[in-house]
Amino acid sequence: MTKQTEIKDVQPIRSLDRIEDMKWSLKKWCGERDYILFLLGINSGLRVGDLLNIKTSEIRGKQVVSLKEGKTGKRRTIHLGNIYDELNAYIDTLDDAEWLFPSRKGQNPITRVQAYRQLNKAAQMADMPDGIGTHTLRKTFGYWHYKQFKDIAELQNILNHAHPQITLRYIGITDEQIESNLKTFRL
Repeated sequence: MTKQTEIKDVQPIRSLDRIEDMKWSLKKWCGERDYILFLLGINSGLRVGDLLNIKTSEIRGKQVVSLKEGKTGKRRTIHLGNIYDELNAYIDTLDDAEWLFPSRKGQNPITRVQAYRQLNKAAQMADMPDGIGTHTLRKTFGYWHYKQFKDIAELQNILNHAHPQITLRYIGITDEQIESNLKTFRL
């Protein structure tokens, strides 16, 4: 199985308990940097490449930021109010680091591979045998945004998908789940 296939096969974390398990595991086994990466990823829906390229100066002390997405070139407004305190407490520990997720080796941010390794280490420690990928963060955001607001058009816009069906498949809303909902739908 190639890495490309693995990325396509990752699923969102569909259990709030599992999300809490991951948070605990990241804090205990990986550290604050990796915990904040997970927290920001599941609360923003940004791609991992965009997360890793955030500079501390772009986000320090802000509750709302506008970031340019690498893949689409579009600007995204990210609201950080729900994670503001944790995010800024972490930033305060970085001293003068340029990158929000600095590598311990050199002056660059961590790599995608390192982010993947840390997330999978935490997933194993949280007893998630299938592990997760870096794209799990974005898919988890999409899944829970949809579950909370039920607005696929808005989520499609946030994730920059071309069609609603792509978004539904992306977040794991299967035909079976849709069929089940239609069986109980009544006005």
